[in-house]
Amino acid sequence: MRCIIARFAFDLIASEVEKAMAGIEPEGGRGESVLIGGRTYPVKQVGEVITRQDRRDFSAREVTQALSRLGFTCNGVAGRAPAASASAVKTASTLLGFPPRG
Repeated sequence: MRCIIARFAFDLIASEVEKAMAGIEPEGGRGESVLIGGRTYPVKQVGEVITRQDRRDFSAREVTQALSRLGFTCNGVAGRAPAASASAVKTASTLLGFPPRG
C-alpha cells in the first residue's frame, strides 16, 4: 500500500512491517500505540523504523493512518472525535432536510 509520511511516499506491506519490528523491543510510554506481532509499540517508534526518518519529521497521525490501513490495531489516537450516536445522526439529518430512514 502506498502512503505518504513526512512528505515522502512509501510502499508498505503488513508482513514487511511485522518483519522490521520483529527483533525490536517496544519502548515504554503513553499515547498512540499499535499492536504488531502481539506486542504494543508506540507509533512514533514504528514510524522511525519503517521510514528510517527521525521521529520528529512526521506526526503520529500519519503513521497511525498508514498502519490502520494495513490492518494493524491502533490505540489511543489523539484528536479523533468519538463516533456519532444514532440520535445525533437523525437530528443532523432532520436539520439538513433529510428525513431519517426506517
